[in-house]
Amino acid sequence: MEQELISKKELLEKYGISYGALYRWKRKGLIPEDWFIKKSTVTGQETFFPKVLICQRVELIMDQKDEHSLDDLAGQINQNSQKQAVLIVRTVYGDRSFTLSDIRELTLEKGDGTQVDLTHLIK
Repeated sequence: MEQELISKKELLEKYGISYGALYRWKRKGLIPEDWFIKKSTVTGQETFFPKVLICQRVELIMDQKDEHSLDDLAGQINQNSQKQAVLIVRTVYGDRSFTLSDIRELTLEKGDGTQVDLTHLIK
């Protein structure tokens, strides 16, 4: 099951945020590096995000940024994510990590076309 993605352009338009704000939030640790997914498109390379995760995070930041500093928000978010179990996938292309609470399904697709559900092994 492939997760739905949203392009950077769509995200910026949807929430009325600037490119600078998005990357400031990334530098502060409010948005994880591995949520920035680079994909080739007909117009070149574009950045996409897991739609549900990024939209929830942007809404949280926008709701809280007037009451808390970005550093305080980053501390709260990072503290909460440190308490969660994480699945780390290491490949020749690098490492990706996913908090277990974010994983809906884990499936191994074998070369012969069959699939094995591994979700129960990690939850």
